[in-house]
Amino acid sequence: MTATKDVVRIAALGDLHYSRSTPSGSLQPLFAQISDASDVLVLCGDLTDYGLAEEARALARELQTLKIPAVTVLGNHDFESNQQSEISKILADANVTPLDGDTTEILGIGFAGVKGFAGGFGRRALGPWGEDIIKKFVHEAVNEALKLETALARLRNDRLVAVLHYSPIQETVEGEPVEIFPFLGCSRLEDPLLHYPVNVVFHGHAHHGRLEGRTKTGTPVFNVSWSMMREASPQQPFRIFELPSAAVRSETPRLAASLGPAVRHR
Repeated sequence: MTATKDVVRIAALGDLHYSRSTPSGSLQPLFAQISDASDVLVLCGDLTDYGLAEEARALARELQTLKIPAVTVLGNHDFESNQQSEISKILADANVTPLDGDTTEILGIGFAGVKGFAGGFGRRALGPWGEDIIKKFVHEAVNEALKLETALARLRNDRLVAVLHYSPIQETVEGEPVEIFPFLGCSRLEDPLLHYPVNVVFHGHAHHGRLEGRTKTGTPVFNVSWSMMREASPQQPFRIFELPSAAVRSETPRLAASLGPAVRHR
């Protein structure tokens, strides 16, 4: 499918938790609907329930009905059985591009993705102090943030999409029990999003959080956990976000120039 004349439609969804008990073929109508409604699909991790390669293979069969490009990050569930490398390969063979500090370009839009990690938000974020195990925990969050920053730095596109599993802001996990906020995301993941002109951020993981929030600089952040999507919009249980197409972006400077200096320098 090619993008519409004016916009590229990005569908986003996370936390499918595909398991051995998921009925075969049950997600094919969903992926067919996404193909009709959008130009690119973003999957925000926890694609499998127990992190098993056999779950990923079954999901790959469901993805055969998807007719558009797709990118994904893995989630914590996808790491459960230490088969994450095989899961990534299975998804790649199903034409879904895995991102783990990596980037890709689709329809002129740059995508950067990481799983992210936990640690908490703001002044209550866990610091690297005390026992070595705490320092290693915090170090993991720092590493994920650095991977995201490095990925964003490599992109030269004027439209950027960040894909995560864990949340980079507290706002989209609110609704979950306060006690588990530190395990749902980390403010360290927000830092790279403040330094690069990201247009939109998608994440999952918080099944009972809020659908939408913003970074400190106003970038929209969407929690696209499937359980929330189904509750909010049963007829279209995925987020659609539109970005101007490359044709529109390339025409804008020519239009401004044709209108003269008074418009161009506004």
